Amino acid sequence: MSSSYRTHGHYGRDLAYREYVGSTHVHSVYSDGSATYRQIAAAANAAKLNFVIVTDHNVRPAGLEGYYGPALILSGEEVHDIRPARAVNHLLVYGTESEMSPYSFGSVRALVQAVHSRRGICYIAHPIERGSPLSADLAPIPWTHWPPEGIHGIEIWNYMSEFKALLWNWISAFTYILRPEWGIRGPFRATLKLWDELLAQGYRIGALGGADAHGIPWKAGPVHRTIFPYDYLFRCVNTHILTQSPLTGDVETDKGLIYDALRSGRTWVGYDLPHSTRGFRCIIESGSAIAVPGEELRRLGAVSITVTLPAPGEIHLRRDGRIIRRVTGMGLHYTTAEAGIYRVEVYRRFRGRKVGWIFASPIYAI
Repeated sequence: MSSSYRTHGHYGRDLAYREYVGSTHVHSVYSDGSATYRQIAAAANAAKLNFVIVTDHNVRPAGLEGYYGPALILSGEEVHDIRPARAVNHLLVYGTESEMSPYSFGSVRALVQAVHSRRGICYIAHPIERGSPLSADLAPIPWTHWPPEGIHGIEIWNYMSEFKALLWNWISAFTYILRPEWGIRGPFRATLKLWDELLAQGYRIGALGGADAHGIPWKAGPVHRTIFPYDYLFRCVNTHILTQSPLTGDVETDKGLIYDALRSGRTWVGYDLPHSTRGFRCIIESGSAIAVPGEELRRLGAVSITVTLPAPGEIHLRRDGRIIRRVTGMGLHYTTAEAGIYRVEVYRRFRGRKVGWIFASPIYAI
């Protein structure tokens, strides 16, 4: 199921993008996950996702892509150097059609260039991480290779990275394993600040939200539990995309549509557990020109910004990293003459606290 992003705007141009929802950072039994592709697909269908991209560590299994019921399951890769002293710089790679792990032992620049040579897409995984003192396995795995030349975007919100940062001690660990929604708040502020800094430097950086799902089995005495089952995580932090035409049911055609949206940054990150973020809309118009997240708008006069929400929320409209308008409700309309990089954040009350809800990729008004 998709929703239409169709509008004629105030000035007549027709937009007919389609919105789809997927999980873009998932692990299977081919690396350190606990589920097969078929089991992942069953969880995706239960959560009503349109697509999942499996990103196993340094492996891209062949022959498994396809529709498993309504959900399209694709194969990407999380590529990184496996040597312990270099356990940083995890790169989410999509669309290469070949395994990129042979390039994981060289420089990051060489890896990115190899991905581009195969018309692939590069998103930085968990660029900022906070570790936990409970285990060496919970050490932070940040991105350290700057500047981000050749990168299409960053994973601004990684659910499991945020969870790891909550594990200050064993009391907090047991609490948040049982009630993760008590701790999950949204992207790290440092990540959002980094994002705005990169945008200010002229990089076109789209937004990705990842479950980083593993389906980790956990045992404490007689208690056996799967920490964060796939079907639960698939109802939490997801990436919403805008495709140029509807998905068709043909794997190769639809893969191209999904990857075109990711390459262009026509995305927003939604925390779908408090309330579905399907139906979020952000459109900027100027004269006859109109743009959605990830696109460039050439100004032809005043700039009109319209935001529509599927449920009430606190909307922050940012230009060049600074909040220029803050409203609470079902939407926002704002008119300005200023060029700039515009992006929208939305927050919502959930379980008695304000949490991040929607984070849209920028629109570049020039």
